[in-house]
Amino acid sequence: MKTQTPYPQGDAFHASLRTRYRVATIWQILFLSALLIAIVALTALLYKVVDGAFGYIAYEYKDDPAEFTPTPVNELTKEELLVILKEELSSGAYNKLNNEQPMQERSQADLLNLFLERLVRIDTKGTWSMTDSLLHKAEIQAEVKEKYSNAKLEFRSWLTPQFLVTPMSSKAEFAGVRTAILGSLWMVGLAILFALPIGTGAAIYLQEYAPKGWFTSLIQTNINNLAGVPSIVYGMLGLAVFVRTLEAFTSGSMFGVTDSNGRTVLSAGLTMGTLVLPLIIINAQEAIKAVPDSLRQAAYGVGATRWQTVWHHVLPNALPGILTGSILAISRALGESAPLIVVGASTFISIDPDGPFSKFTALPIQIYQWTTLAQSEFHAIAAGAIIVLLILLLTLNASAILLRNRYQRKY
Repeated sequence: MKTQTPYPQGDAFHASLRTRYRVATIWQILFLSALLIAIVALTALLYKVVDGAFGYIAYEYKDDPAEFTPTPVNELTKEELLVILKEELSSGAYNKLNNEQPMQERSQADLLNLFLERLVRIDTKGTWSMTDSLLHKAEIQAEVKEKYSNAKLEFRSWLTPQFLVTPMSSKAEFAGVRTAILGSLWMVGLAILFALPIGTGAAIYLQEYAPKGWFTSLIQTNINNLAGVPSIVYGMLGLAVFVRTLEAFTSGSMFGVTDSNGRTVLSAGLTMGTLVLPLIIINAQEAIKAVPDSLRQAAYGVGATRWQTVWHHVLPNALPGILTGSILAISRALGESAPLIVVGASTFISIDPDGPFSKFTALPIQIYQWTTLAQSEFHAIAAGAIIVLLILLLTLNASAILLRNRYQRKY
């Protein structure tokens, strides 16, 4: 009686081997295609953003600068600009600007922007993308010469150092993202202070202390589900709880603040902290799980208590993973806009937030507001703001990678 082998033999084996290699090659091609599609899509997105942040702009001065000073605009000193603004602006406008930030403390570039914005007043006639500016330069020059004979045409980078340190303005040529950046940083800082200790503590309890049973499983399931809840739902939660129910706290009225309501950067920070809290708990649990049980058993073997084991052995080894997951979670909060709209972020504000009870805006809100306007110059500065937001997100993600690589321990 012949014994049947479970594997093909001879020609059947070689045919089976060729089939397996063919299938493996097909899957390899599919995976490579997916990677190439992702790279192409990301490249197209980045190019579209960069394409809008650079290009030609045609503009005219509504009032001739020579009416205010015989000195060329680019040669005006800080002292000359202070004198011109003091003399030409109305007392009310000058005092308002001085209250926002003392005129003597402003930089020469800031004063020059005020001179151009408030007195000379630039009138933008048209803007062109970087691609059109590079490929159709002659046609653009001819169009500007024909339609706007008095207009100046210059190639402009909308993303400049001045753009980063200038507050919001009703004129795109003078608008910046300083207020939005500070609002985002305040919000993220408050979210970290709220969510990181609570999330880490919850993860430690669930992983090291909570008894295994149906109740713990129910809590774990709900945490996992909350991590996938749409962000707008957290915005509604923040509106109901932090803005309205806890208004006395989030507005600062219980601390003597009288010029604010519940729609403050504190409410936004608590809302974003709630949004990323499930993510921080899950990431911290995974980091704690990765710590080998042999470390725990060794600590117990020399008489350490459970808390001593957690504090001196588990947490130090899990800390890189906890920090990495927390930074990536905060990156999500930095890019969210829907909860902030519900909580009450301002779409136009030129005053920097100076505390947790300040009114605020954030980079995603500022970008959204600029893209909804009809003027093309606002779309250009929105592209510049998107680049700033991407740089902030990439910086946070790079920090997470560096922390992981620097402190990760292999067992």
